Amino acid sequence: MMEILRGSPALSAFRINKLLARFQAANLQVHNIYAEYVHFADLNAPLNDSEQAQLTRLLQYGPALSSHTPAGKLLLVTPRPGTISPWSSKATDIAHNCGLQQVDRLERGVAYYIEASTLTTEQWRQVAAELHDRMMETVFSSLTDAEKLFIHHQPAPVSSVDLLGEGRQALIDANLRLGLALAEDEIDYLQEAFTKLGRNPNDIELYMFAQANSEHCRHKIFNADWIIDGKPQPKSLFKMIKNTFETTPDYVLSAYKDNAAVMEGSAVGALLRRSQYRPLRFSSGARAHSDEGRNA
Repeated sequence: MMEILRGSPALSAFRINKLLARFQAANLQVHNIYAEYVHFADLNAPLNDSEQAQLTRLLQYGPALSSHTPAGKLLLVTPRPGTISPWSSKATDIAHNCGLQQVDRLERGVAYYIEASTLTTEQWRQVAAELHDRMMETVFSSLTDAEKLFIHHQPAPVSSVDLLGEGRQALIDANLRLGLALAEDEIDYLQEAFTKLGRNPNDIELYMFAQANSEHCRHKIFNADWIIDGKPQPKSLFKMIKNTFETTPDYVLSAYKDNAAVMEGSAVGALLRRSQYRPLRFSSGARAHSDEGRNA
């Protein structure tokens, strides 16, 4: 079961005015915006009055909740279904540490109430696009739609790709259907390898192959040799990027090692406590120069 708890206002007046200005610049006749946090509790059992009050207190933060009833069209922005936000992980852990074991998960969204002139469907899509990051978030039209955040799907069974029966086209279709982004030579390699094995590949094997050989892992394009107008180029794309470090390595201790870099820092002062057995205390004025102040 899911419980909905209203939260504090999510946007300052400054942020609201910035949004309104962006809508006006896009010729979207939006007159007013109100936004507030909304919390969704996925419960495995009902809460009693004491537990309900405790959960309500946990989710009270930020400015006081507006007492008015929000007006306008609701656009609810939440994390994408199938993902768990960092806020959710922290909040759920806090709830469990407070003894609220009935809470399977807490999640948070932002409810935008948009007051606008008559907008077309496409214009509403533009409004929604301004309010969320589609890589990490989604937009619902009602609060109860947030139940989709807590749906638990059974793992799909392994499926086989009929390479032996359908030939290369089976891999081409699977490449598109599964979003593997396999290159032509990779499809050729898979066809040859599984034909020699005398069996069909399954979707798990294709996913694993695509991930292990992706540009993100292998940097095939970034490390490739380039020939432009018939002339081999001295540097790959990756070497061009690294050229800055190779030319001016000053103060760089490590670069391009496991997606990280370390630079040399400057000397800074540090405060060290005199005793690990007593609370640290600082003094000012005459007392600071006394034995009491020095021994603090």
